[in-house]
Amino acid sequence: MRPEQIAEIRQPSDPNQHPDTAQIAFVVAQMDLEADHYVSGIWRWDGTAAAPFTAGTADKAPRWSPDGSMLAFLRAPEPGGKYQVAVMPTTGGEPTTITDFALGVSEVAWSPDGKHLAIVAREWLPDLADLDDDERSRRARRITKLPFRGDNVGWIHDRRNHVWLLDPAGESDPRCLTSGDNNETGIAWSPDSTEIAFLSPRHPDFGLESGTQVFTVGLSGGEATERADVGMWDDLSFGPSGHLYAVGSPDRWGYPDVMRLYRLDSDGAVLLTADFDRNLSVPAPATAPSGPQWLEDGTARILVEDRGRVTVNELTAAGEVTELVAGRQVITGVSFTPDGAAAGYVVSTTQNPGELWRWADGEATQLTNLNGALAASMVAPTSFTIAHEGVEIEGWIYMPPGDDKVPVILNIHGGPATQFGWGFFDEFQVYVGAGYGVVATNPRGSSGYGKEHVQAVVGQWQTETPPDQRDVMAAVDTAAAAEPRLDVDNVGVMGGSYGGLMTVRLIAADQRYKSAVTERGLYVFNSFSGTSDIGPWFTRMYVDDGALDSASLMWDASSLKGFSSITTPTLVVHSETDFRCPVEQAEQLFAALLHNGTTTEFLRFPAPESHELSRSGKPKHRVERFEAILEWHGRYL
Repeated sequence: MRPEQIAEIRQPSDPNQHPDTAQIAFVVAQMDLEADHYVSGIWRWDGTAAAPFTAGTADKAPRWSPDGSMLAFLRAPEPGGKYQVAVMPTTGGEPTTITDFALGVSEVAWSPDGKHLAIVAREWLPDLADLDDDERSRRARRITKLPFRGDNVGWIHDRRNHVWLLDPAGESDPRCLTSGDNNETGIAWSPDSTEIAFLSPRHPDFGLESGTQVFTVGLSGGEATERADVGMWDDLSFGPSGHLYAVGSPDRWGYPDVMRLYRLDSDGAVLLTADFDRNLSVPAPATAPSGPQWLEDGTARILVEDRGRVTVNELTAAGEVTELVAGRQVITGVSFTPDGAAAGYVVSTTQNPGELWRWADGEATQLTNLNGALAASMVAPTSFTIAHEGVEIEGWIYMPPGDDKVPVILNIHGGPATQFGWGFFDEFQVYVGAGYGVVATNPRGSSGYGKEHVQAVVGQWQTETPPDQRDVMAAVDTAAAAEPRLDVDNVGVMGGSYGGLMTVRLIAADQRYKSAVTERGLYVFNSFSGTSDIGPWFTRMYVDDGALDSASLMWDASSLKGFSSITTPTLVVHSETDFRCPVEQAEQLFAALLHNGTTTEFLRFPAPESHELSRSGKPKHRVERFEAILEWHGRYL
């Protein structure tokens, strides 16, 4: 795969199964490299074939009405515009846009009786609402609390997300059900259509401390009812009996952890999946729909992260979990009929970015061939296992064709509580396409392997050689034992975010690496803790409860601490408006490497690029990034 070929990828997502027929609505997105933006439209599989269903260039989030007669979705007038709610008949025709929010709509959900739509819309604070854009941008930002900005979102101190009630016919104005100095997300309807559940962090120390709360509000609005105290909550849902459920943990400081299913009773959260040591909340890639889908018989279907895979599982009322749709693949979204007899779902494999599939009567059938031509030329990996220190670490090797030895790129994922695995990753295909052997693994700290594995790094980064570092350092030699063509004397290393943190630790500890690319990394906890949108609580969760009170402890956990030992030529890649790992992290690393006399360059992408550059940045920047990485490794490997 060449860098510019990422524009050939057609990415399906967010399947929505029709309640009564075999029809499945889903989103297909693709880059327009020349125009430098993404184009997305809603497609429909009609029971025989899949084809575009809407004519927009920025449509997403299709949702059938409960009676199957209408489709609601989000539409922006052009790529990059503000999304509004549109509705259209199932039979097709021209959609009608029924909202006009200045800052757009982010969520839409039908009431079970089909009479209403609940939405999450964003508005300016009252004293800014009537100003024009020039005047708003001229004014100094008056900030009173954290967080005041979010990565890939931008400034958030001057606007609020609220829950609104919407008439699907568009005959009456939207009505706000929540108000005040709060933000709401994650809406879910009760089965009797009388209340809406949502997530909202309203505890006094929000911004300085982690966590969110669960509330419900009636259709008349007014005071919301708290249904769960502060915790790590996500993926709200109601069961058919009216019980409210959430995925997560009642411990606001429990992350990183395995996110489990809880029933939110009046006297507290009841854990239902205590014996299931796997994540029910998939951190990456993003899944939609996400969370439990409850069937008429009281069982639920949910996506599960497991050893490099994402599978569909069934949950019984007793908390028993069994695989329903599995295999060496990553399922990025699934939608069931109300009786659970059929489902539409999207599958990503190591060689194919995504296709729509249908599950019915226990049988799986591929419905689309969106990426067939591209997939035919992709490289399939082999897997290997690092068995040491009483643990087994999974890994993958991507090899170019031929018999000669090849230089190696060791790639480290972000998180660290995410996973590499059996889904498509454009990075691997581009690097193997350039002639490198690619090695990737899921060291301790990765998700998908249970509580002990994901928590193994907590409180360890301030030690000389933490367990995840030992795992990654063993990856290349272990892989080479399985694949002798890997040239262990010609190795480069790279990673983004946490992968950037670990890349710098590796090249400081071991001079075997001939080339390094570190991207959007966390290098200095001392400044990250006060500049990142997640800094105050991430530092406490991963380093130590008292880390924020100890400059020496934060420095000991910082990968920059070892900069004077770095001799590997290092390319530092970062984005101007990365609010997750702010660009000052890269500035400090670059200055330290120059001071050390290390060969280095700083590739700095302009606004509006964020922490998500490599996944959803401007198409031209994504290609430029790939070309710069290949050129850098090509100099030294």
